[in-house]
Amino acid sequence: TLVNRVVSHLVQTIRSKDSCFSSIERQSAGSYYERVKISEPNEFDIMLVMPVARIQLEESDDTGAYYYVSFKRSPKEKGWLKFLEEDGKLSAFKMLQALREIIKQEVKNIKDLEVTVARKKAGSPAITLQIKNPPSEISVDIILTLEVQQSWPPTTQGGFKIEQWLGTKVRRDLKFRSLYLVAKQNKREKVLRGNTWRLSFSHIEKHMINNHGNSKTCCESDGPKCCRKGCLKLLKYLLEQLKMKYPKELEKFCSYHVKTAFLHSCVTWPNDSDWHLGDLDHCFQQCLGFFVECLQKSHLTHFFIPQYNLLSLEDKAKHHFLSRKISHELNNGFPIFHE
Repeated sequence: TLVNRVVSHLVQTIRSKDSCFSSIERQSAGSYYERVKISEPNEFDIMLVMPVARIQLEESDDTGAYYYVSFKRSPKEKGWLKFLEEDGKLSAFKMLQALREIIKQEVKNIKDLEVTVARKKAGSPAITLQIKNPPSEISVDIILTLEVQQSWPPTTQGGFKIEQWLGTKVRRDLKFRSLYLVAKQNKREKVLRGNTWRLSFSHIEKHMINNHGNSKTCCESDGPKCCRKGCLKLLKYLLEQLKMKYPKELEKFCSYHVKTAFLHSCVTWPNDSDWHLGDLDHCFQQCLGFFVECLQKSHLTHFFIPQYNLLSLEDKAKHHFLSRKISHELNNGFPIFHE
């Protein structure tokens, strides 16, 4: 309720303050909205989605995930010009800066709640709000997102292999959905200008996780129940606990790593009968086994972009560290869950 109140207030102001942002819509992403949050709901991801007309995408590196964005025609709305670089590329950095300024000014006008904007984290695409909610604090990541009605880029061609799991028709329908790009700095850029955008499939992931059954009745009120969401919750929880224990060694890992491993597991074991509710223990260990293999090989393929390895080779030692810690948990009945 608090998050909704703050975000609704901000969205109204953002729309009125800058004509480019006038059609911004909020969309919820992340584990709370996928109903896979385990601990206290104290972290929220909110995407501020801006529809943009015909754009051109140019790959900014060999991952297939990061792009430069430019308009095919000069935008009708002249306000966009202030966000363009000299070469016509749309600057994520400039747009985030403008958005951040509006939000920083406006949180001062939110009465009866203490809301602050956290300091900028290097390389993070989010504008983080902190809402005091004694005795604790809620943090809300606001992510600037472009929404384009055009087909997914060629780098996604061989990915998203859900035919056996969710069916060919579902795959086709989901590929017709808009393309999302989030303002995210590409660390591999030779000159860090901050004008790159990263493909985001969070809306597709949310749909798959909420409609996860091979049969249409899976987990419906009168249908058979499965343990897929239970598995994802446990994977995320385990990583969360390990990160708290070894913050320095595991800082490179995030819940997206285990979420990707989980989606690959859903494809490997596509049938609802592979995920009986009573088999949670076995299924969880199976998913973990797959993730440990990925860590040992330092290779975890992005679910939608097959050429993109989410585990960078220069972090091999960290992958092996995490794989040892997980194997220890697996072999000893997960002591970390009882601490």
